[in-house]
Amino acid sequence: AFLVKLDTRGVRVRRKEQRVCIVIPAYNESTVISTVIEDTIKTFAQSKFDATVLVVNDASKDDTSLRAKDSGAIVIDHILNSGAGGATATGLSYAEQNGFPIAATMDADGQHKASDVLNGVLTLSKSNTDLLIRSRLIDSAGMSRVKIVGNRGLSLITRLLFGINSTDSQSGLRIFSRRALEELRWKTSGYEFCSEMLWRARQQGMTIDEYPIEAIYTDYSKAKGQNNWNAINIIKSLLKRRITELLG
Repeated sequence: AFLVKLDTRGVRVRRKEQRVCIVIPAYNESTVISTVIEDTIKTFAQSKFDATVLVVNDASKDDTSLRAKDSGAIVIDHILNSGAGGATATGLSYAEQNGFPIAATMDADGQHKASDVLNGVLTLSKSNTDLLIRSRLIDSAGMSRVKIVGNRGLSLITRLLFGINSTDSQSGLRIFSRRALEELRWKTSGYEFCSEMLWRARQQGMTIDEYPIEAIYTDYSKAKGQNNWNAINIIKSLLKRRITELLG
């Protein structure tokens, strides 16, 4: 899994094969952000990838930024809250500008296993996929019925509006190729960006795929997650965006 070279003293050392940027948008996540970062760094340290963990602190009111820095992450601080879509765009822009061939996004609330992020990066690195999305709905064990209904409903709306089949269109764990980093852009800044990103990737002719994971649901992540009422606002925003572009 590693390339081997000799350092100046003739000692055999292992050189990582490929750089990857792990982007973690975060808002008021000081309770769990350290654990998320440390688990991610530890997991990727045992892989062939040279991982940089980047936290985009979206104007948190707590100690998210300080805890992230203390845990070994690079931190970009937003002065004003820009929403999940805006924070994700900032992180991926950093990955593009710094020449990363692969980037991944994951949630800051501990909902994703670092090993699942690594598996996604491995999968994309061996394929021609531009955007790889992890799906909880391929195997929905452990998800509440309310979340299953909400996610499937938004995935249905994504299919009806944009003609894209996705079992989990609202997934926050996504893996991006270099092409996706260079070309993929969206206009919404809230959670509706998840569906719009798929739409823009399709417009660009990118290859989109999914892989199954097991989501981790704690009392904390359940409290932080989206609810089905917010899904209504997401649908309204997507409809407005779609109609505007059709008429424009």
